[in-house]
Amino acid sequence: MILACHNISKSFGINQVLQSVSFHINEREKAAIVGINGAGKSTLLKIIMGHLSADEGEVILAKGSTIGYLAQHQKLSSDNTIYNEMLTVKQDIISLNENIRTLEQNMKHAKGAELEQMLNSYTRLVHEFEMKNGYAYQSEVIGVLKGLGFMEDEFDKNINTLSGGQKTRIALGKLLLSKPDIILLDEPTNHLDLVSIGWLETFLSNYNGAVVIVSHDRYFLDKVVTKVVEIDQTKAQTFNGNYSTYAVKKAQLREDMLKQYLNQQREIKHHEEVIAKLRSFNREKSIRRAESREKMLNKIERVDKPIDNAQMHFQLEPRVVSGNDVLNINNLSKSFGNLTLFKDISFELKRGEKVAIIGNNGTGKTTILKIITGQLPADSGQIDFGTKVNIAYFDQEHQVLNPEKTLFDELQDTYPNLDNTSVRNILAAFLFTGDDVFKRIKDLSGGEQGRVALAKLMLSEANLLILDEPTNHLDIPSKEILENVINNYSGTVLYVSHDRYFINKTATRILDLTEQTLLNYIGNYDYYIEKKADIEAAYLGDKQVSQQSYNLKGLSSFPATVNSSSTSGRNSDNSVSDSKLSWQQQKEEQARIRKRKNDLAKIEDEISKLETRNDEIDQLLTQDDIYTNVEKLIELNKEKKAIENRLEELLEQWEELADQ
Repeated sequence: MILACHNISKSFGINQVLQSVSFHINEREKAAIVGINGAGKSTLLKIIMGHLSADEGEVILAKGSTIGYLAQHQKLSSDNTIYNEMLTVKQDIISLNENIRTLEQNMKHAKGAELEQMLNSYTRLVHEFEMKNGYAYQSEVIGVLKGLGFMEDEFDKNINTLSGGQKTRIALGKLLLSKPDIILLDEPTNHLDLVSIGWLETFLSNYNGAVVIVSHDRYFLDKVVTKVVEIDQTKAQTFNGNYSTYAVKKAQLREDMLKQYLNQQREIKHHEEVIAKLRSFNREKSIRRAESREKMLNKIERVDKPIDNAQMHFQLEPRVVSGNDVLNINNLSKSFGNLTLFKDISFELKRGEKVAIIGNNGTGKTTILKIITGQLPADSGQIDFGTKVNIAYFDQEHQVLNPEKTLFDELQDTYPNLDNTSVRNILAAFLFTGDDVFKRIKDLSGGEQGRVALAKLMLSEANLLILDEPTNHLDIPSKEILENVINNYSGTVLYVSHDRYFINKTATRILDLTEQTLLNYIGNYDYYIEKKADIEAAYLGDKQVSQQSYNLKGLSSFPATVNSSSTSGRNSDNSVSDSKLSWQQQKEEQARIRKRKNDLAKIEDEISKLETRNDEIDQLLTQDDIYTNVEKLIELNKEKKAIENRLEELLEQWEELADQ
């Protein structure tokens, strides 16, 4: 164990963020911390680093261990070039190398004991230099820079001229080069393209230290981590396995907890009904039985109902069905000055397709969407829409939103036919309630603006959705909701995304924008990874490859994906047998329930008749003619005793049946 958190609690005012959070990280272990936005993930990392103090609990770091941290927002400022800034991490090796070179010069003029002393120092320094991989440090720096997406012609750029995202990549690179025993990463993939994310996955998977990651990139977590720490409702729970394993276990756990809760609620309701019925018999023994049951009921440890975190609730459905041919693009080209993004690209969309455009940063993915939606002109090419096609556009920068308007006005001005109640209900479905609806767009976070844009998208009732990074700023539960919405949408979707898990769940086809052209893959992201090397080698390696063989502009001659859901006739027969067996069991259970109800009704009817007769006997025993008739008195007392015995038997039978 290299890191442990014991009972960490943290509040901000009256808002409890973390409560008795405990977990540990072993040497070389790769772990994720997951939870909804605002769950306290980043707060926990800051407490581990000592940037925030915990209200209670302690963080224990193994003696002598080093720790490094990448925050979401870096404040990197330096007059260094990119390359020289990275070299600052290797300053100890550079200093060693300088000392070795100095010794080499001095040894030329030394003799005797002085020379021997220099030789000993030289041997020691060279050994230390080799142990620190000194001969490869420059290659290591260059490898990390290239892995994080920097080209060699960018190495001489000044740090202070870089964008925020580029500075974050530099900070990440410096952290990786410093090789601490524990790396803490807060959203490390936010500013990386797919190639760089793939490189980082490999780097971290093979890293010789421990790694703790906060990330919404589920595909990334699947590739890297072997443990998941979930923060939910201020508490922490640890799951072994990657993200997908955690998601399955979490769903099963919640289902089990819900079953336990519902079963206990049924049991409690049953006991309450039995108690009420026993009291209604209004006999001393039945009342004692009711009181005994009531005491037992009060001792039951109640199971809490699983709490659902607030989630968006929406669905997309076209108002009008489009024609089968939705979009046809031929020989589209676009350049900015001397920079050619793409040339002569062609593709088509059919109704119902979910197509993802992927590619490295700066290749022109968003530009394609903006040309299709008329926001940018193409240099050349033709765009033809099919019949009855209605477009809705989701912009990753949310420029479709007016920053000065309130949420309420943004929706009502766009859709004036909506009354106030409808606008509020729609905003509530996207987690905006109360006075939230009167916030201005510009005062919202990126995730909140994304939810407003999704609300407008839902109201559009369009049959062609064009989405630019729709999962940006969404937490994992919101992404999963959006995935389900897209998958259930009967219209057509064309989107740009770097979220590979989202692509894998929703895409029926992938267009890879690379080398200024589009390569077409009929399948999800896993299929793309499987076929990528072959397709690129065939097309990019030989421009004369047959268009028919790989159908780069269409989709009919691409290899179809295997339908893994097909079943054999034997399995089908088994399903029928299982169905019959289930039906038979169901009939038997229904018959058992009917018999139980009938038996209970008979017993209750007999109890009622005996109670009535018992009351009649009590009345008779008060009459003078009976009271003075010894023979009649003995007869009635015998009957009363028999009734009491029978009632005792019936009460036991009733309780036994009631508890079945």
